[in-house]
Amino acid sequence: MLTLQEIQDEMRELRDWSLEFSSITKDFLFKDFKEALIFVNRVGEIAENLQHHPDIMINYNMVRLNLTTHSEKSLTKKDFDAAKEIDKLS
Repeated sequence: MLTLQEIQDEMRELRDWSLEFSSITKDFLFKDFKEALIFVNRVGEIAENLQHHPDIMINYNMVRLNLTTHSEKSLTKKDFDAAKEIDKLS
């Protein structure tokens, strides 16, 4: 579990992620559904490699990712590591 200061420091290193209670969230917009699915599959590969899986919502060409460490019921370094890897996709 991270302190508020650690969370704030980590948030400064991310692009366009929002802090929402005990999670971080980001929306991604794509040309169409097919591009959104390709992105989600790439996120899935990152998640499997890190063994840390986001909640994913697909709404046609928009993908919302939500990261939190469910076992801790809070944000951990794993969430920010995953977000940084996901940001490398775009």
